Amino acid sequence: MKAGILGTGHFVPEKVLTNKDLEKMVDTSDEWIKTRTGIEERRIAEDDMDSSDMAFRASERALANAGVKAEDLDMILVATVTPDTPFPSVSCMIQDRLGAKGAAAMDVSAACTGFMYGLSTAKQFIECGDYKNILVVGVEKLSKIVDWEDRNTAVLFGDGAGAAVVGPVSEGKGILSYELGADGAGGEHLYQDEEDHLYMNGREVFKFAVRRMPEASVNVVEKAGFNKEDVDYLIPHQANIRIMEAARERLGISEEKMAIKVNKYGNNSAASIPIALSEAVEEGKIKEDDLVVLVGFGGGLTWGAVALRWGK
Repeated sequence: MKAGILGTGHFVPEKVLTNKDLEKMVDTSDEWIKTRTGIEERRIAEDDMDSSDMAFRASERALANAGVKAEDLDMILVATVTPDTPFPSVSCMIQDRLGAKGAAAMDVSAACTGFMYGLSTAKQFIECGDYKNILVVGVEKLSKIVDWEDRNTAVLFGDGAGAAVVGPVSEGKGILSYELGADGAGGEHLYQDEEDHLYMNGREVFKFAVRRMPEASVNVVEKAGFNKEDVDYLIPHQANIRIMEAARERLGISEEKMAIKVNKYGNNSAASIPIALSEAVEEGKIKEDDLVVLVGFGGGLTWGAVALRWGK
């Protein structure tokens, strides 16, 4: 029995913060941001909207898309580094709001790679036969930990949530392979500082990402028994267009075969891959039997990738 994605959903706040808006806040420019990151705007949650609120809305949509009832969930996994509170977890909060009374619930902390860790964890529980339906969510309210006076990070991040319902799928479909990794020695390059602000050594993180993302993408394709040419669609972590392009070029696929949402949403950390996945499904860019690669990197430092055959 293989585990695969039964349905997807996402939610982003209404408030749009453009590069032009940021020009009035910090010493930067629209041209500088677009040239170096590919970002044009990002979504910012209002003060009264927290991670659990966005996660709940994305989860409702994913359940509806999958045709699975909340009461039929066995587990909820939420990937986030910006929970409402340290405890109770976001997963417990949305378990209550969804009415998923029979579901176990826990949060996963692997920064921007969190959704990859969550998806791989769900795969184990399903394929060992213990659980049938697992909700995996990536959500971040990064706006509450961004230092809006730091031009190096203020331009990069946005808020949002993406979700996927994972369950048993037919032979040949579902998650074919995965790779998870960490380099704790690199933790000093990306972390939350004593003032609870996000700190990033952009140069070092960039060097790490342009090496690990392409490597992991190729590795999961080969582990699944396929060649690079077999990949139909790539969904990379939406952090920086140059890093994303490095992964795309390593796989040797055309630009039309890569999800690009970084221009609209910026870096949503753990939410970026599930948001991009959900939108790609809605737009018909992922079709039955497509070989899809999801790949990300993040604080820790961490990285992860999944190769899956789309379909139930």
